[in-house]
Amino acid sequence: MAHRVCPVWVGYLLACPIRKLYQNPKKILAPYVKEGMKVLDIGCAMGFFSLPLARMVGPGGKVICVDIQEKMIKTLLKRAGKANLSERIDTRICDEKSLELEDIREQIDFTIASAVVHEVPDVNSFFSQIYSAVKSGSKFLVIEPKGHVSQEEFEQTIAAAEKNHFKVADKPWAGSGRTVLLIK
Repeated sequence: MAHRVCPVWVGYLLACPIRKLYQNPKKILAPYVKEGMKVLDIGCAMGFFSLPLARMVGPGGKVICVDIQEKMIKTLLKRAGKANLSERIDTRICDEKSLELEDIREQIDFTIASAVVHEVPDVNSFFSQIYSAVKSGSKFLVIEPKGHVSQEEFEQTIAAAEKNHFKVADKPWAGSGRTVLLIK
């Protein structure tokens, strides 16, 4: 997934608590995430969504955090440790061709990819790999930044998801950005 990869220094800005003023993870995720779920955070960066997800799934749940940059994952793990959430988080470093999800086929209850799809060189492979990892009926929230992704490009993202068997369930509000809720 290294088409236009977000620089690591931007990860610190994305993890900033001020971001919650216009993109509150709890409000965005509450309709979809419950205790005990197994959740996938693709392109997790330093954990802006990962840490709230870990709180929401509780001690019986798990958040699988995937990123292409080792520095992002290392910082996420430090933040998870400080928040006493390490046991609920499983991290994976992926590469351009594989999200490293082969061992969790049809196990995921909910997935989020925030500001990620526009960085992916092969969106068909991306959606196909996620489709294989999620359970039937599972929801997948895709959020793309308006500043990087035009409406036309976002429609192409949705078309790629549909080509890979996802169905559009809704286009909910998720703070600033273009958003679609997909379902398997």
